[in-house]
Amino acid sequence: MARKNTRAPNNAGSIRKRSDGRWEGTVTIGIDPGTGKQLRRSVYGWTEKEVVEGVQRMRISLADGMYTEPSKMTVGAWLDLWHRDYLGSVKPATKVTYASQIRNHLKPAFAAVKLVDLKPIQVQRFYNNLTEKGLSAKTVKGIHGVLHKALSQAIKLNYIRTNPTHACELPRIEKPNINYMDSEAIAAFLEAIKGHAYEAMFKVAMFTGMRLGELLGLTWDRVDFKRGRITIDRQLLRPRTKGEPFQFGSLKNDKPRIIMPAVTVFETLKEHRSAQVKQRLLAGPLWIEEPDFVFTNEFGRHASYWKLSKHLNNILKGLGLSRMRFHDLRHTYAVIAITANVNTKALQENLGHHSAAFTLDVYGHMMDELRRESGNQVEAFIQGIKKAE
Repeated sequence: MARKNTRAPNNAGSIRKRSDGRWEGTVTIGIDPGTGKQLRRSVYGWTEKEVVEGVQRMRISLADGMYTEPSKMTVGAWLDLWHRDYLGSVKPATKVTYASQIRNHLKPAFAAVKLVDLKPIQVQRFYNNLTEKGLSAKTVKGIHGVLHKALSQAIKLNYIRTNPTHACELPRIEKPNINYMDSEAIAAFLEAIKGHAYEAMFKVAMFTGMRLGELLGLTWDRVDFKRGRITIDRQLLRPRTKGEPFQFGSLKNDKPRIIMPAVTVFETLKEHRSAQVKQRLLAGPLWIEEPDFVFTNEFGRHASYWKLSKHLNNILKGLGLSRMRFHDLRHTYAVIAITANVNTKALQENLGHHSAAFTLDVYGHMMDELRRESGNQVEAFIQGIKKAE
């Protein structure tokens, strides 16, 4: 049975529960000049709270003169409205990324198209064009994700009936080859970085698998020498535009973790801290005390995102090794752990993956190769015994 109409909080409009289980909120948007009757529009949702908030936003838009009839609203106008009012729960960096995708890709393609007129074939051709222009499958999928979310919200507000992105086919994302150092390259690299300004950072990255943002955002209060633990609960976010300040942000999957690295890692950190104390004395009042970063420049500021990659590849070039991203040190740690028979669950937790299944998806083929190699070694041993008989 449908619920009797009730007034929502703060005079937000008329709210009722429908027989189909959804909630409906209605708002008067004006008077029909022809009939003199009130013009009313509805907002739908599966929870009362969702509808109350939707009705309140509609009333605010009416008061500000920003409300547009769904039949007249363009995709461009809706994307702007959605980005402004419906992304309160996403990370600031994610909101910036969405704004960039809307500005650079979605609005140039659909700004003038009426929201109710957007068809799946238009969206499909748009995705195809992006691919033809050379954008990666991953980038196209990201742009699709923004459009899909925005249109899903439009459905909740009854602006459109269906989401045209549902019927589209996305380019297949090919798994990239994982680049890492083998044992011989690791030995040469460790020898080459002795005394280097970023020696400690390179070693900690290689032997913990921490992401670059996690390393740059690491402060000494997160390093527990007594218990041999490092708490990873935030990262330093890279600014999207030059001149913007760096800021702390949550981890990639919002899942803080505590790792217990090898003793060598803490020995490295102790030596690094002693060297940093001397550096602090030399800098005097120019040293930045807060936050107390583990990896810094000569004045206590965090180490440079851009210089690290340059230094890493200069070292590799000197050793005659192929170029690598800083992130490949994380892959190198994973291979080291797999070779050392660290179980998948422990590896997943150390790397901060959201699930062991994801870890297997990324590194499973390496585990298979190592198992195959161990089997070959056992077979060689058996054959050696047979020959000796």
